[in-house]
Formats: sequence, structure tokens, C-alpha cells
Amino acid sequence: MFNLIVGLGNPGRQYEDTRHNVGFMVLDRMAAAAGVTFQSVPKWQSHMTKLPGSGTILLKPQTFMNLSGRAIQQILSFHKWPPSEMLVIYDDVALPLGSLRFREKGSAGGHNGIKSILQHLGNDEFPRLKLGIGGSQPGEMVGHVLGKFSPDEKPVLENMLATALEAVQLSRSQGIAAAANRYHTRNNPPPPSDESQISRPDRP
Repeated sequence: MFNLIVGLGNPGRQYEDTRHNVGFMVLDRMAAAAGVTFQSVPKWQSHMTKLPGSGTILLKPQTFMNLSGRAIQQILSFHKWPPSEMLVIYDDVALPLGSLRFREKGSAGGHNGIKSILQHLGNDEFPRLKLGIGGSQPGEMVGHVLGKFSPDEKPVLENMLATALEAVQLSRSQGIAAAANRYHTRNNPPPPSDESQISRPDRP
């Protein structure tokens, strides 16, 4: 059971529904499924809510991607939670669109949101769920991750987000290893059952 689930993304309407914000998208769907809504908490520079029953906090840092670690470090320190009790959900251009990958720890892999978390925590031992957004053409990385999904990509995106919801629930109840065994995918993630790669742009 995680005390904290973090989705990474960039704040602001201009970044809504972009590839870099799939972490936010997963948390929005988790909150909607639980019947709760996010509130702005300036103290933590984040949007936050709690899941009923468990009290697990859902956190969307509002600091822009490459400063994500600041808000996360503050809330972990306040509650005296170790990084291992946190799950971070974010985009990965190294994975095909629709793919999921759990990791128990590791490097930033070029993602500046994770790099910021590592810098602020001084610890890489926190679980994470990576969502594949597909790669870009050479020299087009910024436009790719800050771009929106095409109409053809939307069905794959929605399936990935629904699958991510199930994967997170399984990781909460049975652990990362069980969730990884069930939901690690390549090009074709399992359909849901019935039951950065870059830093953020400068501020405008």
C-alpha cells in the first residue's frame, strides 16, 4: 500500500492532454473513479486529494516538470514517509505508445522530472510506473512530448490509461512484482478487464 501516488506533468491549460502529462491523466482518472476531486494546496505547490478508506494521497506537483522533486520532498519530509512508500507515474519516450513498465528503483533515464526527484531525495529507491508515449524523429523531441495525441492515437492512449488504473490498483494490493508480472507489455498492452525526457519549457 502506497502512502503517496504522484503523477508527473506540467501545470497550465496549454499543457493539458499533452504526452508529457500522462502522469496527471492517470491520477485524474483515479480520482474520478474514487469520487474525489483535486484541490490546490499552495503550501505543497501541488494539487492533492485523498483516496477514501486508505487515505492514500494523490499528488500532482504544480512546479513544472523539472522541479517536481521539490514538492515531493516537502510532503515526504512532513509525513516522515520513506521514498519506498511512494509510487511515481510518468511518461517514457523509450517505450512504444501504450506500453507499461514498473520499476522498483533506478536512474532517471533522461527524464527530468525523475532527475529532479532523485536530486531532492538523494535516493533512487522509489517505485515508478512508466507509460509509453513513443519516440520522436531526431530534433523533434520538444514538440513531440509537449504535443497532443493524434486522433489515431487516442484509442491506444485511453486503453493505456485504463490499463494503468488497473495496474496501480494491483500494485497497491499485491505489490509491484505482481503488477509488473501482469501488466508489463511491449507493443500490445492487455485490454482493461471488466472488473521526460525533456525539461519543461521556460515559463511564458
